Amino acid sequence: MKKVFWFVLTLALVLSACAAPATEAPSPAKTGPFRVAVVMPSATTDLAFGQSMYDALVAVQNEMGKDKFEFVYSEGMFVVDDAAAAIRDYATQGYDLIIAHGSQYGSSLQEIAPDFPETSFAWGTTVDTFGLPNVFAYEALSQEGGYVNGVLAAKLTKSKVIGVVGPIETGDAKLYVDGFKAGVAATDPAVQVNVNYIGSFSDVALASEAATTHIAAGADVLTGSAQMVVGAIGKAEEAGALWFGTQSNQASLAPKIVVASQVYHWEVMLKEMIGLIQGGTLGGQSFSANLANGGQVIEFNDGYALPDDAKALADETIKGIIDGTITITLP
Repeated sequence: MKKVFWFVLTLALVLSACAAPATEAPSPAKTGPFRVAVVMPSATTDLAFGQSMYDALVAVQNEMGKDKFEFVYSEGMFVVDDAAAAIRDYATQGYDLIIAHGSQYGSSLQEIAPDFPETSFAWGTTVDTFGLPNVFAYEALSQEGGYVNGVLAAKLTKSKVIGVVGPIETGDAKLYVDGFKAGVAATDPAVQVNVNYIGSFSDVALASEAATTHIAAGADVLTGSAQMVVGAIGKAEEAGALWFGTQSNQASLAPKIVVASQVYHWEVMLKEMIGLIQGGTLGGQSFSANLANGGQVIEFNDGYALPDDAKALADETIKGIIDGTITITLP
């Protein structure tokens, strides 16, 4: 009787082991290139905000290789609803990272990202990830480059009047303008800085009018932010006034008058995001582009003969911002 009992018990254990669910096999590693889609309000050739992202993507592709990195983009997406539709469409196509390159896209991303938990999203310029685990955020501390440009502008102006053509008083545009003003004030408090926010990121005609007004008021140095500044640069060139750029290198627009440009190198942030995504972290972190990490670079125009003492002052200012000996106080 005991032999029968042990036989039955052994048989039950064997059958139980056979019925146990098998350990789930790990998901196969992703093959093929890392794929990025970008939605932006302006053009990839705007020499401003849109081009700064496009150039960064090209830089990443050149570094990783086209066989390992691909990107597509939708430009001119001024209408937020159209941008939201494009973001959602890219998500359904299985892109690894979808970038909403414009702060106006935030509410759309907040609604779309939870519907695609396996897809990474990023948007800027901001640090708000909405607490979502698949959303990255990025910003530019543009007051740093603005400060350097302001220092140089104060050094080079002869009329002691400088004009600023701003778009909308928000985001990295406002940071840049405030930093620029701080740099001028720290260098020569006697210099007058006139600021005109035209209320648009894209209205070239209004930017041209604002530049004309500044020049008529005696400005011999101008600066401004956003894609509409192409109009202002044209007026500055006509008048022989100097220009300081931001977001993208604007020297090609007017090689004789563009002194320097603060350029956003978003590839610094993009490479960090890609590494995190490939390691399984799909979002939840924010990044800042600044002079210290190379996310912002002051690029001097070789076509403009910058005096040695002015170049030395700019270099000293950049170094001071990076090492913390210069503190930028904003209003």
